[in-house]
Amino acid sequence: MDLIGIILWPLKWVVELVLVAWHALFTAIGLPPADGITWVLSIVGLVIVVRAALIPLFVRQIKSQRKMMEIAPELRKVQEKYRGKRDQLSREAMSRETMALYKKHGTTPVSSCLPLLVQMPIFFALFSVLNDVTRHVQQGIGGVGLLNAELTQQFYDAKLFGVASLHETLINAFESNNVTAIIILLTLVVLMIASQFFTQLQIISKNLSPEAKTGQAYQMQKIMLYVLPFAFVFSGVFFPLGVVIYWFVSNLWTMGQQFLVIREMPTPGSDAAKAREERLARRGKAIDASGKVVPIEKYQAEQQRLLEEAERAKATQPKRQQPMSKQRAKKQQRPNSQAGQKPDPAAS
Repeated sequence: MDLIGIILWPLKWVVELVLVAWHALFTAIGLPPADGITWVLSIVGLVIVVRAALIPLFVRQIKSQRKMMEIAPELRKVQEKYRGKRDQLSREAMSRETMALYKKHGTTPVSSCLPLLVQMPIFFALFSVLNDVTRHVQQGIGGVGLLNAELTQQFYDAKLFGVASLHETLINAFESNNVTAIIILLTLVVLMIASQFFTQLQIISKNLSPEAKTGQAYQMQKIMLYVLPFAFVFSGVFFPLGVVIYWFVSNLWTMGQQFLVIREMPTPGSDAAKAREERLARRGKAIDASGKVVPIEKYQAEQQRLLEEAERAKATQPKRQQPMSKQRAKKQQRPNSQAGQKPDPAAS
């Protein structure tokens, strides 16, 4: 076993456990154990388990993205401070100040990628499990865990719509001239890419504030929006049908999740936030200073109170003295000193 195999072994064991558990559930309710739909539903069940487990990380991701947008102006100040300075000391100082900002606000750029980073090893573990099916069947053995030899044979025999094996890749379909399998795989790869593209598009088009659209991170997101689909076009050729189904269903989950977040918890100042405020206004509601949805009357009363408090604070502040040059100060002192002098009797 190579190093990657050793690293993926525990994840492959868990993937097999979840697949076998869902397969047992579906066969218990009457679905054929070697039927394609039974194993497809088991893969969908795997998506549900994985994505449900990642919900806490997704919440953390949303909070991290919000904090990153909040500190964007401060980050730009640091970048402007060291703009054009290429020496080692300046780069180290810029790095220290940037990391200090991240630490102060409790966020890092990596936090916004945590769900994807955690999901990728699971994705590769599933790829490895499905990729080993043919070899294991030929050897008459099972997987690393609960996917025993009998279940491995059932999975190998399972075909979607009776024509496309779940362990079959697009290359295998072309080699066997399986036209129906080619159509199914191509359709799913296109849907997988389209769902990935749409999910990223709705984030950068609706859920970013105007300030966030001026930074380098936004430009990188726009580039990745068009680069990633090309990456999946080439990699999708080597994915078994079961992996393509997993990724497509996972993308559907992400789309639904992002839709709810953008609709109900949009980024302040974004187009989605303005749309939500308009929807609430039509229902006679608004968002108060703490972020809660309240009746419009309560919101207006709060705004009036905040305005009055601001006016009182402004009235109690001492007036700011304008800076004065030394020459002007001397000119103002001369009349005052002359006014204070007594008249000279000798002069009269």
